[in-house]
Amino acid sequence: MPRHRLRRHLLTAVIAATGSLLVLTGCAGPATTPTADTDATLRVGLVLEPSDLNIRTTSGVALEQVLIDNVYQGLVSRTTDNEIVDTLAERHEVSADGLTYTFVLRDGVTFHDGAPLTAADVVDSLTQVQQNAAFVDHLDLAQLQTVTAVDDRTVRLQLSSPDSDLLWALTGRAGLVLQAGADNDLSTTANGTGPFTLTSWKQGDSITVERNDDYWGDAPKVKEVVFSYIPDASSAVNATLAGEVDVQIGLDANLRDQVERADGLTIVEGRTTDKYTLAFNNQRAPLDDPLVRQALRTAIDHAAIVEAVGGAAALQYGPIPELDPGYEDLSDVVSYDPEAAKALLAQAGQEDLALTLTVPNHYGTAATNVLVSQFKAIGVTLTVDSVEFPTWLNDVYTNHDYDLSLVNHVEARDVQHWADPDYYFGYDNPTVQSLVAEARAATDPAVADERLREAAALVSKDHAADWLYTGISLTVVRDGVTGFPTDFVSEHLDLRDVAVTDRSSAGG
Repeated sequence: MPRHRLRRHLLTAVIAATGSLLVLTGCAGPATTPTADTDATLRVGLVLEPSDLNIRTTSGVALEQVLIDNVYQGLVSRTTDNEIVDTLAERHEVSADGLTYTFVLRDGVTFHDGAPLTAADVVDSLTQVQQNAAFVDHLDLAQLQTVTAVDDRTVRLQLSSPDSDLLWALTGRAGLVLQAGADNDLSTTANGTGPFTLTSWKQGDSITVERNDDYWGDAPKVKEVVFSYIPDASSAVNATLAGEVDVQIGLDANLRDQVERADGLTIVEGRTTDKYTLAFNNQRAPLDDPLVRQALRTAIDHAAIVEAVGGAAALQYGPIPELDPGYEDLSDVVSYDPEAAKALLAQAGQEDLALTLTVPNHYGTAATNVLVSQFKAIGVTLTVDSVEFPTWLNDVYTNHDYDLSLVNHVEARDVQHWADPDYYFGYDNPTVQSLVAEARAATDPAVADERLREAAALVSKDHAADWLYTGISLTVVRDGVTGFPTDFVSEHLDLRDVAVTDRSSAGG
């Protein structure tokens, strides 16, 4: 999903626990400890395939899932606990005034083509993102004034004003370091510093990465990873049950029983910031009227939608999910009341309202079917237009040609989109913009959190969108696979520590 990207009553403690326990029976005699098969191929089933491999200009988390951390890296990266750690940087320092960031690079890092990493590569990479408005996440470096090489291993970033989000931004696309002067075609190839090299992309089928034997850190525990794209939920389950994939990400909760009845598979529930956002085009009549937007939100029975999607979801009533800074329970802003929704529409002078909901076709129909029914109950005809994801990107995300849209905004800490009137939401509130700017400039995290809470409350009270639910990820893991990340799997899939057991060494 796009970087507005494609994570109330959040079930407190969104769990990362196994959904089923498997009883293992041993052979007679002493069992030996299974060992990792370093020649193994890990087969991962994903839903959405990227439309292009250019990490600079192609939107969508499908690209980030595969390439960030595995193929491309930045000065810093984030862990599955959302902590920021040094990566290509050996260490970093931030000045007391928050305006100067100094990074010392690790020694011995090379790109996949064998060229050494230098400060010049970092300067070139960050400067390009800073200066090129066409690059994804260009605005994440808005406060960056200059990037300079102090020496071959030291880089200094000078900001025009403090930016509490800078390190976080550097863990994503904005901070990725590419080789200066490289002439490879980013649309089909990649030359990074990561633990895996990109070896093939069979469009419409799979992407394969292979262990980088010259990696600067600990070598991956598998020889290669094949990411297979299976957009249909039932087909994905069938592939898992048939043993065609070792890990399936994004199990449809309504198909959970089929997997739980099978031997040798475990379902793991993971934390996410997946925000299934019902976007209203705030610049298009009649959705430019807050009363109409409020009426639509009031017509939605969120509990019924959670039930329809199989229960792997939690309620969310504002733009910030519980795992992000600035979260506040905003469930008192709106409640399900069809009669009140009808009254709001009448007050707005709307009757026989007809709207179109544009949704990428890799989503199931459970939630949209409920919305059609609930809107019909208040006299609103909702037509669902299910489109290919590239069409969604062009029509909705780029050209803002839509009434309503439903998409999963998976990225953490992306509330800044509500402060951007040019974003596809079309939401323009100067107070929100000011609060988000104050949060970004704050050097005290407590102040930043408070400003974000205030901004999120205003966005929800303006009924700028509806947040149907926060997703709980369901990942199916085959016996013998260890170390696979199961939290925030919609964004980054760091696979360095994944191992596949050599079952022949398990005894019996």
